[in-house]
Amino acid sequence: MADRVTVIGWDGSPLTAAARSALAAATLVAGAAHHLALPEVPPAAERIRLGSVALAARRIAAHRGTAVVLADGDPGFFGVVRTLRAPEFGLEVEVVPGVSSVAAAFARAGMPWDDAQVVVAHRRTLRRAVNVCRAHTKVAVLTSPGAGPAELGLLLEGVHRTFVICEELGTERERVTVVTSDKAADHTWRDPNLVIVIGPAGATEDGGWIAGRDPGAGPRGWSLPADVYGGALGEGEGELLRSAQLARLGPRVGDLVWDIGSGSGAFATEAARCGAGVIAVDRDPGACGRTTLAARRFGVQLQVVHGIAPHILENLPEPDVVRVGGGGAAVVSAVADRRPRCIVTHALTRPAAERVGRDLTEHGYDVRCEFIQSVELDTRAWTERERSVAFLLSGTLPDRSQ
Repeated sequence: MADRVTVIGWDGSPLTAAARSALAAATLVAGAAHHLALPEVPPAAERIRLGSVALAARRIAAHRGTAVVLADGDPGFFGVVRTLRAPEFGLEVEVVPGVSSVAAAFARAGMPWDDAQVVVAHRRTLRRAVNVCRAHTKVAVLTSPGAGPAELGLLLEGVHRTFVICEELGTERERVTVVTSDKAADHTWRDPNLVIVIGPAGATEDGGWIAGRDPGAGPRGWSLPADVYGGALGEGEGELLRSAQLARLGPRVGDLVWDIGSGSGAFATEAARCGAGVIAVDRDPGACGRTTLAARRFGVQLQVVHGIAPHILENLPEPDVVRVGGGGAAVVSAVADRRPRCIVTHALTRPAAERVGRDLTEHGYDVRCEFIQSVELDTRAWTERERSVAFLLSGTLPDRSQ
């Protein structure tokens, strides 16, 4: 029985001496069709066309002899090594890496990539990959059939991005194309391909200390004071209420947040600082402008939509979590029809809170309500400076608690 497998990463360049030596001794070789066609694969070796890695791992584990798996790029980076190392197969894995397709793509583009996010897009994760592209200015997307450049461009409607599309890297048919995201759907792209998605701040090349997004960027803390956002905040934007709303929604990387009635842009900006994609909606052009300025001040990416809810919501992409800062029960009901995981809003009176709570319950949400009172004190005289009260309501779908 085989208890050891050598995984060789191939990036289109000549195989290393270690890779050639491992292949020469192989009695079983697994890989894609173009891997199995390499001249270094022994003619007498058993060949497995790699589809399901788990199925191939079972056959390797049962094989009497020396096994090799060929894979594109670095097989330890979103590759086959993770599956082959699963305990149920009992395999000892040795890896001879190649240049990953992500590293090769950025090399072709002549760009650094230590500040890039890397995501895998297939039909199940395409939405979340797109939301990462909304929230970040440099993203490498490892695509798949049905979740490629055209689909990314269509789902990013209204969000300007530049696509660097790298097709068949490392082969004689390699092609690198630069298009704007709105033009990506106008072409047919060859698989496999990788897309580098660049946002408006992507040309900034400050040195960093951590790969990907710097979690320490911007001022420390959440629910920052009003003066950080340029002055007085509107109704429902107080620090305590805002922090409670963020805690209820828990926006994370890969989520899409709707902020309806964005006001100063404080909540939308802080949700974007969590790494989520954000669409901020307001009927007031001035509020839209303030939200744009707040996002720019904090260096976050979000989409601002001017329009009146609930009508403007019809054409927006599906949200994961939603804050309703304005519009009342009618907007909450329209949002609940779209079935986000969680909705938060506030009310100033108990009857209004009860009305919203009943509507969320009728839509199948588990409802919580807390009465929040905030009193700001002048610490020089310890006298009351400002008081605010509100009912905080949140609704969570029981089957989508995560």
